[in-house]
Amino acid sequence: MPTPFRVCFVCTGNICRSPTAEIVFRALVDDAGLSDRIGCDSAGTGDWHVGQQADRRSLAAMTSRGYDGSAHRARQWRAHWWDDHDLVIALDRSHMSHLSLVLPEGAELLLLRDFDPMTAGQHLDVPDPYYGGARGFDDVLDIIERSCAGLLADIRRRLGV
Repeated sequence: MPTPFRVCFVCTGNICRSPTAEIVFRALVDDAGLSDRIGCDSAGTGDWHVGQQADRRSLAAMTSRGYDGSAHRARQWRAHWWDDHDLVIALDRSHMSHLSLVLPEGAELLLLRDFDPMTAGQHLDVPDPYYGGARGFDDVLDIIERSCAGLLADIRRRLGV
């Protein structure tokens, strides 16, 4: 069996955007019957929330659409993880800049919204809903669902599945 294609989603604290992307993407992969071929996880650029659950508003938005984020615990990105991932997906340009500082030759780093069919190619950020209301978490989930579907299509093309 081939080694799974590994993706890591990275945001600031790993409690809103990146765990939502991980959970949505994993559900899409599972629904496509590709969990033996594609794996994913998530992390944050900072350590503020390490070990904590996803933000309650993120969990509520996900739960309302049938996703289960209850097992998530925040982690901080580590530079040696590049070796364990085929693709690292930044949720905004600040994360991309941070990760670019330790980007090894040959590693692949992209923005999630580059896979959003509504905005592809515009290099846009997934907005941070943390300091806003519950509606922002629903809006972010909309963006992540669209973008993760596009990402999965891209990876399927890469893998020929």
